Amino acid sequence: MQLEIRNYYEVLLLEMLRDEGLMEELPEEYLADLCCVTLNQLPVRYIRHLVDTYFFENYQELQQMKTEISESLERSRQFLKMNLQKRLKEEAELAAEQQ
Repeated sequence: MQLEIRNYYEVLLLEMLRDEGLMEELPEEYLADLCCVTLNQLPVRYIRHLVDTYFFENYQELQQMKTEISESLERSRQFLKMNLQKRLKEEAELAAEQQ
């Protein structure tokens, strides 16, 4: 038996990334990291059927979830940017030491 359950925050995050055109624009590896870092900051809300969720969800609750995702997404972008800068700096220092 295979259960069809999903994290609704994941569904909304992917919709947001698609709406912003980032799914086609960003490299797959970066997108995967961005999604993981973002989702790890958010609570989990499991759903079985997306259609039922759209029918029963409260508009204010949906807007709150989207706000939470946007804020987490921005923090994740900054985190990944800082990590990239740190890694590049370390690589440059290592290369300078080897010369």
